[in-house]
Parts: sequence; C-alpha cells; structure tokens
Amino acid sequence: MDVLFSWTVKNHMEVFGAMAGIVYIFFEIRASFWLWPVGIVTSAVYVWVFFNGKLYADMSLQVYYVVISILGLVWWLKRMPHEDKKLRITNLKLKTGAVLAVAFVILFAAMWAILKRFTDSPVPGCDALITSLSVIATWMLARKILQHWFLWIIINATAVILFITRELYPTAVLYAIYGVMSFVGLTEWRRNVKNELNADEL
Repeated sequence: MDVLFSWTVKNHMEVFGAMAGIVYIFFEIRASFWLWPVGIVTSAVYVWVFFNGKLYADMSLQVYYVVISILGLVWWLKRMPHEDKKLRITNLKLKTGAVLAVAFVILFAAMWAILKRFTDSPVPGCDALITSLSVIATWMLARKILQHWFLWIIINATAVILFITRELYPTAVLYAIYGVMSFVGLTEWRRNVKNELNADEL
C-alpha cells in the first residue's frame, strides 16, 4: 500500500492527466462541446508528462491539441455561415480524405526525420506515426467528421504498446480504455448521423 501511495505521489501529474483523459473521451463520445475545455487541461498536463518521458513528438502534439481545442470549441459552438444550424456530424468526403492522406505522409516523414536526427527519442518511427495520425484525427474531430474514430482505433492500439515500453503505465491504461471507447464512439456517432438524417426527412 505504501509503495502504491508513493508511486501515485511521484506520478501524480500523469495520474491526473489519465483521469482527465477519461472524462475527455466520455464527452467526445457524447459529441459534447465540453470535450474541448477538458481537452485543454489534459493536453497541458501531458506536455509535462511526455517531456519527462522523452517523447518529444507526443509533447509537441499536446501543444497542437491546446490550439485545435480552442478552434474546435469555436467551430462547434458557432453557427456556420452557410447554414442555420451548428456544425453537424458528417462523413469524410473523398477530396478531403485525399488531402488528409497527403498531409499525413508529409507530417510522418518530416517528424520521423527530425526525431531521428535531432533528438534522443528511442522510438522515432512509432512516435512520429502516433503524432502525425493524431494531428489528422483531431482536425477531423474538430470538423465533426465521423471517420476520425477509425484513426483513433489505430492510434490507441499503437500507443498502448509504445507507452508500456516507456514504462508510462497509467498512460498505457488510459490509451487501452481509449481503444475500447473508440469503438463505442464510432457506434454512437453513426447512430447520431442516422438520427439526424431521419429528422431531416420529417
């Protein structure tokens, strides 16, 4: 018990970040705008956690999360200029998907090269993969694109393995929970899309 208490005190920031992350994913599944304020707090905590874990790409990703969380909050709350409703869940369009695929390849190659050449990251390829996919997935989330959940499934599975190797066990548990809840989120968002389409037909 004393060992567990000592470990928790020593790693309190990571534990807090993991708990906040669970709240975040709950709001994401519910498609609630509250995911963005919680996301800002969670990301700020993980900037510190990943810096200490020498996962520099993931650390920079958390800075990006803070910025995209602010944009996501604005996009989700405001009325779109060409619509009389707030931003709705949509499917990924072919043109947008092609642009995002190209952006992913560029981001991945650039991050891998930078991490390998200029940092002491022990896993530059895996770190770059998670980071570049997460950039794309978070942008898709901010635009309420349904298929972002498929990316999170891949990201979370890869992240669990990575964080275990780096001995970031609470974070590994968090991402395992994320992985399970990604399937729940995908199902819930699909149901929301169907409900919105049915409502439009009435």
